[in-house]
Amino acid sequence: MRYIHTFADKMNRSRLLIRVIRYTHNMPRNRLMIILSVVIGFIGGMIAVLMKNLVFGIQKLLTGGFSVDYSNYQYVLYPFIGILLTVLIIKFVIRKTVRDGIPNVLYAISKKGGILDSHNMFTSIITASLTVGFGGSVGLEGPTVMTGSAWGSNLGKLLGLNRKQIIAMLGFSAAAAMSAIFKAPIAAIVFALEVILFDMTMTALVPLLLSSIVAALTSYAFLGQDALYPSFIDHTFNIKETPYYFGLGIFTALVSVYFIKFYVFTEKLFDKIKGWLPKFLVGAGLLGGLIFLFPALYGEGYEDVNMALSGKLDFLFNNSLFYDLKGQMHVALLLLLATLLLKVVATSLTFRAGGIGGIFAPTLFIGTMSGLLFASVLNYFGIVELPFSSFALAGMAGLLAGVVHAPLTAIFLIAEITNGYDLIFPIMIVATVSYGIARFIVPKSIYTIQLTGRGDMITHHKDRALLTLMNVESLIEKDFTTIGPNQTLGELIEAIKKSHRNIFPVVDEDNNFYGIIFLDQIRDIMFNRELYDTTLVKNLMFMPTNVVQWEDDMETVAGKFQHSGKYNLVILKDGKYMGFVSRANVFSQYRSLLNELSEE
Repeated sequence: MRYIHTFADKMNRSRLLIRVIRYTHNMPRNRLMIILSVVIGFIGGMIAVLMKNLVFGIQKLLTGGFSVDYSNYQYVLYPFIGILLTVLIIKFVIRKTVRDGIPNVLYAISKKGGILDSHNMFTSIITASLTVGFGGSVGLEGPTVMTGSAWGSNLGKLLGLNRKQIIAMLGFSAAAAMSAIFKAPIAAIVFALEVILFDMTMTALVPLLLSSIVAALTSYAFLGQDALYPSFIDHTFNIKETPYYFGLGIFTALVSVYFIKFYVFTEKLFDKIKGWLPKFLVGAGLLGGLIFLFPALYGEGYEDVNMALSGKLDFLFNNSLFYDLKGQMHVALLLLLATLLLKVVATSLTFRAGGIGGIFAPTLFIGTMSGLLFASVLNYFGIVELPFSSFALAGMAGLLAGVVHAPLTAIFLIAEITNGYDLIFPIMIVATVSYGIARFIVPKSIYTIQLTGRGDMITHHKDRALLTLMNVESLIEKDFTTIGPNQTLGELIEAIKKSHRNIFPVVDEDNNFYGIIFLDQIRDIMFNRELYDTTLVKNLMFMPTNVVQWEDDMETVAGKFQHSGKYNLVILKDGKYMGFVSRANVFSQYRSLLNELSEE
């Protein structure tokens, strides 16, 4: 009887779901997106609350009893355990790839029509909480964005939304996640517009605002309304300090470049290590050693950032082997420099060992240390007297702008999470200078670099964005009659009679491509029957100078059409014939996408 009731309950739930889906199909799209944005906002807020509490609980359980006056050897072990659990869960429980959060969302928008695998609705919650809770030197914002976006994507797919609406749902979800995790609704909207969504119509703007507002309210309800990094600024901006803020912008730009280049270096280095176990042992082992020597590298480092914003340097000595040297300024400056540089190493090692997390938190940490070091050095040598808190806060904006290449997000996020709107002008100076210099040296942001090898990321250049959403595979035309290289002119004439095309690709039995024959090319000999048996196809064909490779992106394909002047280009994959792509089809799909994504 119990099984009958269980079956009946499942049937009732299925009928209810069907009714909901039918109802949403008949609902005006604008109204539906507003309702879904509220739902997504609440889901994003709850995901952030859940992950924050999980990490806080794990860290309190593991390190809550540590004494402040010495470095506990468990700092070596904890990151090792956390990353090992993460890797084992991914490999043997989930059995699917759990990728970096925000880059994976960008990839889904660019190459998968906004569709994210359903397992992403929960996998990042588990893996990121273990990684960060046990001391992995990364943040929670990336996994939170990834999880929220997966919910938005799968909800949109379930309700039968089109590609434009699903992509918009990912933007709402990303804004909700950022709003909740940082308690920064304005910066979350700017982030969604600057990083996630390349084209925003007025119709989608209201749902975006609602998702961010609802997520922030949800976070406030469960985590309180305090700013994430409450700074107590007792110093207002003085125009005489302007040159030093420009100097800080240059310094944070150089640190940003160091961060990006070291991140890329470790990726290439670990790619040479074969197998997940050696990568884990090397990465987690080195990470544990670094955290033991410099406990400030443990986890997200929120408490240490708050101490730095208040101008206190005690966090550099607490729980460390250097505790007895507390109060010695020259030692503090050396430890501050080491912490700044090694946080980049620790973050990279966390990812390379198999940990899951985000870039924002370590970027904010490094930015704070950069600003604090810059001001401390100038003060220590008597060059000028600068306010520690103001420069530490502006440093956060500088590094975020330089690493993520999102200056507007950096400006508004730092102002919101620190209640630092009084310093909005120096924040703008540092973020702008850092972004400009960093982008000049390293044109790609850290997110773009993380997508290397998986295809181009969607951009705010509308033509490029539309081409990014297209792919060669969807444009292949295969209704071309093929001919073998050793076949005769007579056999070619028979093929011509059955074909409605004027191009004939020459391929062998293994589909290896040898060249093409144009109908106009043989028109002068095609009626000379004396040549039918003696003239071979391989003597008539030619190898085109412009071909499309299977891995080419659509911007490259469009460029080949433009430079060649051809109307059809052959597509090859490892030398094998796949079909043709036509200029007319590329233009037709481009126009279709333009209409789909630009309509209100």
